[in-house]
Amino acid sequence: VPPHQKAEFMQHMEEHQMKESLKMYNFLVEDCFSKCVTVGWNGNFGSKALDQTEGKCIKNCSEKFLKLTQRVGFRFSEYQAEKQAQERASAK
Repeated sequence: VPPHQKAEFMQHMEEHQMKESLKMYNFLVEDCFSKCVTVGWNGNFGSKALDQTEGKCIKNCSEKFLKLTQRVGFRFSEYQAEKQAQERASAK
């Protein structure tokens, strides 16, 4: 990236990263909510607060999602490092 475009590029990357973070958060909330929160036959919730089972389910669901996301990110970083090492080795 040319120096005069670096600031604009970095701003674009930050905006993209923020959008991706929000997408991931929204997916987590929607996925765990649909798996864990009980909705009655009439489409209403049983109470204003989560019951113990729902709370535990939400906690487990979000922890699993975050651990998976972390692991995927770690594996992707490993893959990228390996690929770069191969490219450097083949360039020599």
